[in-house]
Amino acid sequence: MTAVQRLSRDSSIVAWRNLLNLRRTPGSVIAALVQPVMFVLLLAYVFGGSLGGADYRTFLMGGIFAQAVTFNAAFTALGLANDMDKGIVDRFRSLPMPAMAVLLGRTLSDLTMSTVTLVVTSLCGLLVGWRITASPADALLAYLLILLFAFAMSWVGAAIGLMARSVEVAQSAGLIWLFPVTFVSSAFVSTHTMPGPLRTIAEWNPVSATATAVRRLFGNPPPAGLPTSDTWPVVHALPYAVACACLITGAFMLLALRRFRRITLG
Repeated sequence: MTAVQRLSRDSSIVAWRNLLNLRRTPGSVIAALVQPVMFVLLLAYVFGGSLGGADYRTFLMGGIFAQAVTFNAAFTALGLANDMDKGIVDRFRSLPMPAMAVLLGRTLSDLTMSTVTLVVTSLCGLLVGWRITASPADALLAYLLILLFAFAMSWVGAAIGLMARSVEVAQSAGLIWLFPVTFVSSAFVSTHTMPGPLRTIAEWNPVSATATAVRRLFGNPPPAGLPTSDTWPVVHALPYAVACACLITGAFMLLALRRFRRITLG
């Protein structure tokens, strides 16, 4: 068996174990599924009326998809920290399996959770009036882009979970960065109303690029009167979003693997 085959087999086993373990933590699963539904309803009906009504609800969904998978990074951080705290990772490391399989298994199981989150969020979006007006191929590409971004965010969560010294710290550290990253973006509003430096950060934010690219692929234009930007990351949102997801995945995968080896080797 080659190294790649061993990694694929062992990471699949770890991912399956993580998914089975979700039966013991139904509260975390429910929270991961309820959170995007809550944001859809709040933003669509509390703020949506003053931001464009039905057109804004359609525009909103691209941002909700990007935000929902970003928030799932906290799920990864908490799950990995919990496994470290209970000694489960030590048991894995006593087995003849690659170190990478433990981390890849965690991110793959959380990618499955992100897929379920997307299904629930899509159904909620359809209920509030969101529709896909683009071709099936473009819609499929949009979902694949969201899952690519979800995979990247899972590696961010894995790095945070490994750097935290306890489950409580992982829970706090896994959430504290999510709100500025998702709200300082074009996920929910135009960046034109933000002050200069904040606007630049928002336009180059990978969450903005993912939300903008997904809206275009789904055929969801911004509401009439909502100002749009013509800066490079906005105009080239799709290639920029793909590049960001790949760079984030590579950087945080190396960081998490390095931290994991340091911890397990003592």
